[in-house]
Amino acid sequence: MIKRIRKLYRNKFWSSEKRATFLGVKIGYGCDIQAVSFGSEPYLIEKGNHVQITKGTKFFTHGAAWVLREKYPDIDFFGKIRVGDNVYIGNSALILAGVTIGSNVIIAAGSVVTKSVSDNQIVGGNPAKIIGNIEEFEKSILPFNLKTKGKSFSEKREILLSLNENRFIKK
Repeated sequence: MIKRIRKLYRNKFWSSEKRATFLGVKIGYGCDIQAVSFGSEPYLIEKGNHVQITKGTKFFTHGAAWVLREKYPDIDFFGKIRVGDNVYIGNSALILAGVTIGSNVIIAAGSVVTKSVSDNQIVGGNPAKIIGNIEEFEKSILPFNLKTKGKSFSEKREILLSLNENRFIKK
């Protein structure tokens, strides 16, 4: 009973970063971790500095040994997951065992990352594939920089609703 109360307290009052550290995840400074699942071996996960991991992302440090357990009853395998510096992982991404994500990387929402990602890449899809690089991304979005970071909700709303259509990114 006390264990359940402690767990409820941690989930309600601790930040996601504090909970992750408590579970054994190694986290650098300046990170933003939202509602994330670190799986059953969170101590095998390491994050660099300035990493944002958004809601619904899941990390898997093992898996699929079940299909061999009748033949090998004690089989189990694991893979460490490492995330470099200055990384953004979009909503509901799945990161599989043994993956290393380099620095200056964007993982698109909903991606299934089955292989390591080198520095300065943007990946997306299932399975995740390279869809661009950070330099191209920077060039494409700078003309749309509206400099609203740090503005209040109402200030940002007022600015965004007053703009012409050509100030918004179109795909």
